[in-house]
Amino acid sequence: MIPTLFFLLALAFAASGWASPPTALAIGLVFGLLFTHPFPESVGKYSRWLLQASVVGLGFAMNLHDVVRAGRSGFLYTLLGIGFSMTAGMGLGALLRVQRKPAFLISTGTAICGGSAIAAVGPVAGASGEQMAVSLGTIFVLNSVALLIFPLIGAAFHLSQSQFGLWAALAIHDTSSVVGAAAKYGSGALAVGTTVKLARALWIVPMTLGTALARHTKAKIQWPWFIALFCFAAVLNTYVNAGAPVYPGIAKAARVGMTVTLFLIGSGISIATLKRVGPRPLLQGVLLWLLVSVTSLWLIRVGWISL
Repeated sequence: MIPTLFFLLALAFAASGWASPPTALAIGLVFGLLFTHPFPESVGKYSRWLLQASVVGLGFAMNLHDVVRAGRSGFLYTLLGIGFSMTAGMGLGALLRVQRKPAFLISTGTAICGGSAIAAVGPVAGASGEQMAVSLGTIFVLNSVALLIFPLIGAAFHLSQSQFGLWAALAIHDTSSVVGAAAKYGSGALAVGTTVKLARALWIVPMTLGTALARHTKAKIQWPWFIALFCFAAVLNTYVNAGAPVYPGIAKAARVGMTVTLFLIGSGISIATLKRVGPRPLLQGVLLWLLVSVTSLWLIRVGWISL
């Protein structure tokens, strides 16, 4: 009874518009670590749906020209970053003797877009439920840390809005955490971070197809349709002025939805999740994430990566 009441009260606070994304995530983590979740099966499903709907809603705050420019400029960085992350990730996995499939999934989640990439690639890679859980748990733990510390690091290094948005998009796993961290930093960072991250998320499709072809599997491929809907929302916001009075309200609701998503994700991380992940996959994920984060931050700071 008490866990259910606490969960509902915390959920209401996250949806009130008063909670910041890091606060909502922190409350979710505290709940997940202290209580048994009253809705363990529903939280993952609804957080995924809410995340995708919120991303689409954020499109109503984006100008299509900015989306195209950021996506085009970030294409090469994304391509090189994916290649670097996959190579380094598989190397670390072999060095730490992590099972090949979890190592591949953790590398894929780091390279592209966290849990969404793992959920799409896992079935065609032939990963078991336990291997999927280990990989997702690793990514979710690191997402939580990134959302809390990235804005602080960005401020310490005096990153501009554009620099922070680009860094968040290249170094944070999940779209929800990129949006949360970037929104905390500023509106300019949010615009850059969201567009570059979604351009990066498009690589789910070729990665999934490539994995399916390599394994000669006929498993169903999950297409990230919400990215196309995000672009459509940006088209409406840019060219259809008749809806201008409504678009800001949709975007505001989407930001609240993203905050609720982060609370739900945090509430799903339990002591059992941390135990299931184990030290080696978590160490692989941490080392790979640090390598990607530090390298991309340095390249942005020296001006080799910019928009």
